[in-house]
Amino acid sequence: MLKSKQHKVLDCEVLDLPKIENRAGNITPIHNNKEIPFTVQRVFYLYDIPGGENRGAHAHKECHQFLVAASGSFEVQLDDGNTKRTVMLNQPYKGLHIPPGIWASEVNFSSGAICLVLASHSYNENDYIRTYDEFLKFKK
Repeated sequence: MLKSKQHKVLDCEVLDLPKIENRAGNITPIHNNKEIPFTVQRVFYLYDIPGGENRGAHAHKECHQFLVAASGSFEVQLDDGNTKRTVMLNQPYKGLHIPPGIWASEVNFSSGAICLVLASHSYNENDYIRTYDEFLKFKK
């Protein structure tokens, strides 16, 4: 496994999740180390974000994250210190794996969007890189 300082934006993958269709509504199951490449330790979601607003803008030293647009849409701007990439999430059966060492910002939320986040670690403020300058130092 790569050290978090070595991860690149191309290591951030949009993964297809199972979609079990039913006339009464669909379901998408997610299992640890099967549909996503890590064991989930924490789940949270972002909601009531005004349309067009942004969230995130940080990196993690060790924590992997998996983002799903459970409702609505938003873009994720990814940056590894050299290369930048933007990914649109707008289907609840697709998710974005963000390994540690990637600066990520969730932007351009549609009105009513819900961003579901599955994380490999419990919350630990020391794992966060909160400023871009600190991020660039971490990557060197």
